[in-house]
Amino acid sequence: MKRKALALTLGLLLTLATFTGCGTQTKKATVGTDTTKSKAVTITYAIWDSNQEKGLRTMADEFEKENSNIKIKIQVTGWADYWTALEAGATGGSLPDTFWMHSNEIYKYASNDQLMNLNDRIKASKKIEMDKFPGGLKSIYNYKSNQYAIPKDYDTIALWYNKTMFDKAGIAYPNDKWTWTDLQKAAKKLTKADGSQYGILTPLHNQEGYYNFVYQNGGTIITKDKKSGYDDPKTVEAMKYYVNFVKEGLSPKEFGDAERATDMQSGKCAMGFFGSWNLSGFSSNDYMKKNFNVAVLPSSNNGGRATIFNGLGNAIAKGTKHPDESFKWIEYLSSKEGQARQAQLGVAISAYDGTADAWVASNKTFNVKVFIDMVKYAQIRPYSNTTGVWEDKAYEVLKGAFTGEKTVEQACTDAAAVMNKSLVQEK
Repeated sequence: MKRKALALTLGLLLTLATFTGCGTQTKKATVGTDTTKSKAVTITYAIWDSNQEKGLRTMADEFEKENSNIKIKIQVTGWADYWTALEAGATGGSLPDTFWMHSNEIYKYASNDQLMNLNDRIKASKKIEMDKFPGGLKSIYNYKSNQYAIPKDYDTIALWYNKTMFDKAGIAYPNDKWTWTDLQKAAKKLTKADGSQYGILTPLHNQEGYYNFVYQNGGTIITKDKKSGYDDPKTVEAMKYYVNFVKEGLSPKEFGDAERATDMQSGKCAMGFFGSWNLSGFSSNDYMKKNFNVAVLPSSNNGGRATIFNGLGNAIAKGTKHPDESFKWIEYLSSKEGQARQAQLGVAISAYDGTADAWVASNKTFNVKVFIDMVKYAQIRPYSNTTGVWEDKAYEVLKGAFTGEKTVEQACTDAAAVMNKSLVQEK
């Protein structure tokens, strides 16, 4: 046990060591300072998706050619460790200079004065056009009328399916006419009795799972007056439909995040729900390239459509020693040029209006246009000031529905209770 504890401690220390920015400063930055004549500096850029690193490195190299005095050091840390390291950096005054921000975490960092207020710099910039970004995403990263991150990209969720398995089962591929009934019928036909193949993957996952079905069915996760929607009859109905795939043995019981992709790439599951940000990873996997394609999400049986819509933001540490150089990097990433380049490289669906087609054109392997087609009925990922808290607690109590330890109705009632307890503390 001591050896294991020591290994975990050393692992965390290594993570924190690679996730350290260039220190803090209290001197107020000058808006619009010319950085082309200053001494060369290194700007850290922290991200959590290794699949995007290659494209972003290309962009960083191109940026450095135009700005010889600035070097970009990309730091990649997995999702869970990323937030642990970021919190440690905020506490110790050693945040990365620039980094990704998420809707679950923006309130914590903005309200605790850890992020640079970008209002004046955006106003002075000739390259950033905030009106070109989706209003919903701008609002996520705006706190008390101050912009603390600029939208980097957006994402939607789609249905990935194994063409080879569909062909062998004699089932037509999913299309925009599919409903919940069609999905269930296909899952049954694609499931093998010996357990070697499941027709679908419906894990305990919100954004890439049951959230989509809840909103398709007219339910909600959080109401406008900041109360839980888990006990809404429409939400419960959608959850019962989703969990039923597991109960009927059409989906494996899956609770881990990384395991979900493995279930698809190993041929364990014929269908699954994944966000557009997985494109780079799926495109580099030989099994996925050979056997899979992607379609829009099925509608509910009453015609309801929804796909969860979210997007990351690029933020700057308030205490960076290099505010001008840091902003110049974020300014490039947020400009029409940078956003177009990100799309062309297939890094992600750029948030800047008019760049999505370039992202679609970047990939000839899958029918990725479906991710764009669904934007017209997309639903912003539910969030509040304490999203991370109540989402984790909801997972804990909902797990019993997937394991069979409690009914879906009871699990949803429990989820509503823990969520409301968290939401009350926001007021």
